Amino acid sequence: MTEPYIQNLFAERIGGKNYGKSTAIYKFERIKRTKRAALAANPGAEIIDMGIGEPDDMAFPEVLDQLNAAARKPENRGYSDNGDNVLKEAAARYLEKVCGVRGINPKTEVIHSIGSKAALSILPAALINPSDYVLMTTPGYPVFGTHAKYYGGLVHNLPLTSANNFLPDLDSIPADVLKRAKVLVINYPNNPTGASATPDFFRKVVDFAKKNQIVVIHDAAYAALVFEGKPLSFLATPGAKDVGIELHSTSKSFNMTGWRCGFVAGNELLVKAYGDVKDNTDSGQFLAIQHASAYCFDHPQITEKIASKYSRRMGALVDVLKRAGFDAQKPKGSFFLYVKAPKAVSGKQRVEFKTAEDVSQWLITEKLISTVPWDDAGANLRFSVTFVAKDEADEKRVLDEIAKRLSDVRFEF
Repeated sequence: MTEPYIQNLFAERIGGKNYGKSTAIYKFERIKRTKRAALAANPGAEIIDMGIGEPDDMAFPEVLDQLNAAARKPENRGYSDNGDNVLKEAAARYLEKVCGVRGINPKTEVIHSIGSKAALSILPAALINPSDYVLMTTPGYPVFGTHAKYYGGLVHNLPLTSANNFLPDLDSIPADVLKRAKVLVINYPNNPTGASATPDFFRKVVDFAKKNQIVVIHDAAYAALVFEGKPLSFLATPGAKDVGIELHSTSKSFNMTGWRCGFVAGNELLVKAYGDVKDNTDSGQFLAIQHASAYCFDHPQITEKIASKYSRRMGALVDVLKRAGFDAQKPKGSFFLYVKAPKAVSGKQRVEFKTAEDVSQWLITEKLISTVPWDDAGANLRFSVTFVAKDEADEKRVLDEIAKRLSDVRFEF
């Protein structure tokens, strides 16, 4: 039994004395509940989960072998703190070979992270004072902004819309916000829109940062998952290293979400500041995981195979959704397909939707298809091609099943 006074001791940043009393349901929890209810109402049925934002497959066998070998070395057993040179040097090679980023010093301009999420939660401590503004995109991954608010910072959201190719409009920022802005957080290829940046956009970001004295943090978790050409790194932009850092991860590019390993690279002083705060936050990722991750960064052909699978699935999914009436366009990378949500559906009966979440709930309940709704900048649905399928034949079966389930209804936009 919790003592009554405990209720009054929670920090205001998580709700203070009202912590735990909210009845609001996080959308991902609502999705989980609806899926459970749909399965209960349809015993033995298959829910096609297009909402999962993580790879459906294991790390490659050779990577597991590297982990096994490294884990058996006594010298890897202890605290890694801010890491040794193995991952740092592999990261520098990776940035040059895969992303065209030259001149990265692995000793001073690279440091490992326990995944990008950990880096995004640590960095605000190095940069944000009360009343500082963070410029973030919406929809987007909120972790940096959440922790910035913990330190008394403020968040100004930049909507991502199709009208601007899902790139933030930096010219739309109010002057009073811009004056107090300290950090711009961007993420391309983007979650959830799947949009890719362009060299021109990154050049504009560098100019914007220098003009307004702002730090740029580019979350490049999906950078290598491209369907054509080479991955585009912010750090490859002239002047980018003067103003910012980039976050890379093994999670999405190498099927290693649970391994929690990546790196932060770029501006030497920003990397040092991150390392200083990190040193007081964690004791580093297990060196065996770091060394297996280094192997991955030295073998980018692994990602190329993964990206090829996603490209194949994405093309097929776009065709299926187009036949169902969606305005679906294949993105240039990531594993996310972002489409405008319908306003209504007709079939046995007509149903109107007020939000993308309404559409998502209907798709789960009526069609046993799970997606993720986004209502942050218009009503949109995110489909992920990381649905579980054991081979290409199984992929085709899943996609044919989606087409079949949507064939008896007409969506209205």
